[in-house]
Amino acid sequence: MRKSVLLVLLSCFLLIGRVAAQDAEPLVIGLMVDQSGALTIYGFEQEYGFKLGLLYAAGVNPADYDNDVDAALAEVTIGGRPVEVVVRDNASDAEKAASQARELIEQEGAEILVGAPSSGVMTGVQQVAIDSDVILFVDPAASPAITGANFNVNTFRICRNTFQDFLAFAPYATAEIGKNFVILAIDNDFGKASAAAAQGTLGAAGIVFDGEPIYAPLDTNNFTPYIQQVLNSGANAVLPIWAGDSSVTLFQQLAELGVNEKMAVVAAFNSNDIVAASDPSTIGNVSWIVYHYSFPTNEINDWMVEQYKAVYDDVPDLFSECSFATAQALVQAVEATEGDTLPETMIPALEGMIFEGPKGTYGIRPSDHQALVPMYIAKLDNLDDADQKFYELLAEVPAVDIIPPVLLPEDLQSRTEADAAFLDALKAAG
Repeated sequence: MRKSVLLVLLSCFLLIGRVAAQDAEPLVIGLMVDQSGALTIYGFEQEYGFKLGLLYAAGVNPADYDNDVDAALAEVTIGGRPVEVVVRDNASDAEKAASQARELIEQEGAEILVGAPSSGVMTGVQQVAIDSDVILFVDPAASPAITGANFNVNTFRICRNTFQDFLAFAPYATAEIGKNFVILAIDNDFGKASAAAAQGTLGAAGIVFDGEPIYAPLDTNNFTPYIQQVLNSGANAVLPIWAGDSSVTLFQQLAELGVNEKMAVVAAFNSNDIVAASDPSTIGNVSWIVYHYSFPTNEINDWMVEQYKAVYDDVPDLFSECSFATAQALVQAVEATEGDTLPETMIPALEGMIFEGPKGTYGIRPSDHQALVPMYIAKLDNLDDADQKFYELLAEVPAVDIIPPVLLPEDLQSRTEADAAFLDALKAAG
C-alpha cells in the first residue's frame, strides 16, 4: 500500500515538474533531417519549408530581419513561449536517428519532434516519441505504415502518404495507359509499403500487375539487371517507386535501355533539380506530383514563394509545402493549448484540425492522424525553364476526392467513429 502511494506521488511530482518546465523558456522543437545521405535534397526542402511555416504562422516576416531566418525565429513566440529549433542530420540512418531523437528530448529538452524524409527512419522514431511521451510530426516520410500498422497516438502527419498519390492518378491511369503494370521499387519500408498501396489502389481501378514488384537497393548505381526484369515482364507500363538523387540515374538508364520506347514509364514527378536532370525523353509524360510552387493560387502559397525566393534564392520545392503546413499545424495546436505540449493536451487540439495552407484546405483525420490534402496531375512540358516552371497543370485533385484507407490495426478500428463528422466538416471547408 505504502509503495503504491509513493508511486502515485512520484508520478504527480514528475508531471508537475514537466508542466513547470513547459512554462519556462523556450519551447524546443527537434527538427530531424537528412542533409548528408541519400535523401539530402528533401532534407533541405524540409528545413526551409518548416522554418518559414513557423514564421508565417507566428506572423513574423523575415524581411524585417534582413531575410535572416534564424534572427527572425528568435522573435517567434508560440502560446506565449519563445521557440528554439534544433536541427539534427540523421543521413537517413535509422539507428542514428533514434539516438538523436533521444538526445533531442533528454539533453536538448525538445518537447516536440519533427521529421524526417526516410520512412524507415521514422518508424523507429515513432517508438522513441511514444516511449518519451512527446508529440511527433512526421514530415515528409510517406509510407502508409506510419499512420497504419505502425500508428501510435503521439504521431501526426500533415504530409500525404503514397495512397493519396495513387488515388489521384488512378482515373488517368485507367483511361490513358495500358492495363498491365510492373512495379520497380526501392527495397526499403517506403518502397514496399508504397508498392502495396499501388497494387491495392490501382488494382481496384482495373490495373493488372504482372508478377511481384521488383526491388532494388536505394544505393543502386547500375539498374540494368532490374530494368531487364522490367522488360521481360510483358507489361505495357512500369511504375518506378523511387526517391532521392539516385532517381536521376534510374531514369537515365531506363531511357538508355529503351524502356520508354517499349512501355509507358509512370512515375511521380520529383524535386526540381532532379526533374531538370531528367532524360529529355520524359518530356510529355503525365503523372501526379505532391506540389509545385506554380500550381496553387492562394495568399499563403504566394507568401511562401515570395519569402523562399528572398531568403533562399530559390523557389519552394516538392516537400517545402508540407513542411510549411506541418509548422502551421504545430503552431495552431500549441496556441490552442496556451503553450502546453503534453500529448494529452496536444492530441485533442490536433485531431480533426482543419486549416488553410499552401495547397488549400488541409484536415487531420481523427482516427489515424493522417492529413487529407489536395494533389496534382501534371504534364512535363520542358526541362530548362529559367523559373523551373516545368509543367502544364492538368488537374488539381481535392483532398476529399482522394481519401486514403484507414489502415489501423484491428484493435484500434473503433477510433474511426469521429471520422464521418470530420469528413463532413472538411467538405464544407473545401
